[in-house]
Amino acid sequence: MSTGADLKAREGDIPSDNMTQEQSFKKGFCSLRHGLAFILHLCNFSIYTQQMNLSFAITAMVNTTVASSQLNASTERPPTNSQDVWNETLQESKAPVYDWTPEIQGILLSSLNYGSFIAPIPTGYVAGVFGAKYVVGLGLLISSVLTLFIPLAADAGVALLIVIRVIQGMAQVMVLTGQYSLWAKWAPPQERSQLITIAASGSMLGTFLVLIAGGLICQALGWPYIFYIFGGIGCACCLLWFPLIYDDPQNHPFISTGEKRYITCSLAQEDCSLGWSLPIKAMVKSLPLWAIVVSYFCEYWLLSTVMAYTPTYISSVLQANLRDSGILSALPFMFGCVCIILGGLLADFLLSRKILRLVTIRKLFTAVGVLVSSGILLPLPWVRSSRSTTMAFLVLSSVFASLCDSGALINFLDIAPRYAGFLKGLLQVFSYLAGGIAPTVAGFFISQDSEFGWRNVFFLAAAIDVVGLLFYLIFSRAEVQDWAKEPTFTHL
Repeated sequence: MSTGADLKAREGDIPSDNMTQEQSFKKGFCSLRHGLAFILHLCNFSIYTQQMNLSFAITAMVNTTVASSQLNASTERPPTNSQDVWNETLQESKAPVYDWTPEIQGILLSSLNYGSFIAPIPTGYVAGVFGAKYVVGLGLLISSVLTLFIPLAADAGVALLIVIRVIQGMAQVMVLTGQYSLWAKWAPPQERSQLITIAASGSMLGTFLVLIAGGLICQALGWPYIFYIFGGIGCACCLLWFPLIYDDPQNHPFISTGEKRYITCSLAQEDCSLGWSLPIKAMVKSLPLWAIVVSYFCEYWLLSTVMAYTPTYISSVLQANLRDSGILSALPFMFGCVCIILGGLLADFLLSRKILRLVTIRKLFTAVGVLVSSGILLPLPWVRSSRSTTMAFLVLSSVFASLCDSGALINFLDIAPRYAGFLKGLLQVFSYLAGGIAPTVAGFFISQDSEFGWRNVFFLAAAIDVVGLLFYLIFSRAEVQDWAKEPTFTHL
């Protein structure tokens, strides 16, 4: 593998007559690295549709009439005509319906995360050592194939369905974690924000499409086709992934000489090669790394709460039927998808024009994203009588929260690009931890008091998010840390 000194030597050997050609690769989207970003966008899109499809399909897989009556009893409001029509439509479909209790439904929905706590760190480490191409590609293929078999597993029994969901969750972690090892070798520092946000926006687009199309698919074709369609899309993405994606620019057969030289020279100051050992002690003592860890946990607390309970809030508080609830729930994710990309472009613009330093950009985007997105959720309980105002607040919260994707959420690539895969796996553990705790706490508050419970949920999420922001603003850095430059000195 090439060392940092070798790359610097290559940078000095670039002939002057090739500089113009190299400069042309700094602009525009017609480059192989942007093609990688768009393919990863499709992969993230596919993974998130597979994560969300059961959350929506389960409303059609169980007795929706009973579920609707329980919901209306808890909110003490009569059912709407549109809800009754929707339930009758689902009952007329030929898709099977199961007698799953609420406890079984909860286990099925959460089983996707059972293996997620142990998979990220090994996945990130293996992707960093052996390369991310086959780690990500294999994870996408396994998850997509298992999605196709979910309807059969549901007929076979709950136990088999849980096993499939657990394996599927671990495969999805391979995709979501392993891809960051690619960016350590493909993303020039001045384009890092836009490339990663282009790829990451696929998650928002996938969530949006499932919410807006899930109800229509259930009504027109039956709930099994949610799994057939999105599982098939994932398999199609694999056909793009394996022949077109390589672990680094040096080995890609289709990359131009100019783009390869541009990426190599841009990363000359960063040693992206990962050995078999890790500086564990130095990582534990690193306050900039802890700043990112704390920020991840706190930001994902709010994000997990919003993702888990937005459909419930819209259906129970705003009294929307299942189909309308899906469409309304999709709006924040649609705007968030666009704004993630725009935020990345803005961050790279400020950096390339030297308007702001990198550390200032990371802190500014994180501060604005956290303060506005969490603050705008606080008045939601007082505007519940207005559906348009509530939706406007939810959309604005998603828009500003997307700025964090160009802030703290990619800061680990700035301080230690060499260990990008491993650190992303570590951060994923804390994000899954927040995702496991936050919805449970929210459910406790709501069950205690349906009126004041929502207020407590939003206040607690905002408070945790702001505490994480303060810690991040004090201790975060954006330069490569010393422990990420040294060879290795503490064995794993």
